[in-house]
Amino acid sequence: MANKEYIRKPEWLKTKINTNESYQGLKKLMRGQRLNTVCEEARCPNIHECWSERKTATFMILGDTCTRGCRFCAVKTGLPNELDWGEPARVAESVKIMGLKHVVVTAVARDDLNDGGAAVFAETVRAIRRENPGCTIEILPSDMKGDYESLTTLMSSGPDIFNHNIETVERLTPKVRARAQYWRSLELLKRVKEIAPNTPTKSSIMVGLGETKEEILKAMDDLLDHNVDIMTIGQYLQPTKQHLMVERYYHPDEFAELKEIALSKGFSHCESGPLVRSSYHADEQVSNAAAQRRIKYMQGVEQQEQKVVDFNF
Repeated sequence: MANKEYIRKPEWLKTKINTNESYQGLKKLMRGQRLNTVCEEARCPNIHECWSERKTATFMILGDTCTRGCRFCAVKTGLPNELDWGEPARVAESVKIMGLKHVVVTAVARDDLNDGGAAVFAETVRAIRRENPGCTIEILPSDMKGDYESLTTLMSSGPDIFNHNIETVERLTPKVRARAQYWRSLELLKRVKEIAPNTPTKSSIMVGLGETKEEILKAMDDLLDHNVDIMTIGQYLQPTKQHLMVERYYHPDEFAELKEIALSKGFSHCESGPLVRSSYHADEQVSNAAAQRRIKYMQGVEQQEQKVVDFNF
């Protein structure tokens, strides 16, 4: 089989590098607190915008070494270090220093732990809540090998939003995600709603890995069938030559179309664009989703009131 040729990045994927005072200050804070961010570890293309202009970052807990080797992800793989129980307090302090109103906390997969790291994750949420009572908290955990006792432990901390990414369509999951299962991820998202019905759930896919449009639409339907509220769609970018190659780059107009379709299907919010990542503009996603839930609630109230009027008439 002939080697595939690399596809040149299109113009719309170029980003500005901005290492201003805000960027340097945030980087210094993270190093001083001995914290990791998925922004750096996963080589996010939005890091300069988020750190320089929005002053936001996605904290990555449970170390910087993942037990899985997904073929799309730049986070290093290997044997993780011992748990750091001082990490939750340092994350909470950093959130306070940054004055965040919304924080996203993710983690490496810790298949070496019986609970997948759920206990440390839950304590991180509680620590942030204690130090920052007005801050909303979004969590982005691994599938914890489908252990629902661990999920219950995590949800007992009361996060404001639960995010878990299916990453790609069903057919490509074995090729893209190590040790992960498409339907297990969907079931995890569904279980969250069973434990905490009012907690918004969210998931994300990357495009450009060889999926078809029909498969993307099927993934949307699968997420909705499992009660997911928010969806994000972004372009896959190959982090190193050792990772999967990009099959094609989607045009911004295609992302706009996918967003329209997702919203028409019933998602309360969809962020879709070439540089969109799961936590990109996460604060806006939560606000917009909450507004849509309020609208739907009021529409339901009005419909019930109309039924009463019609009945009385």
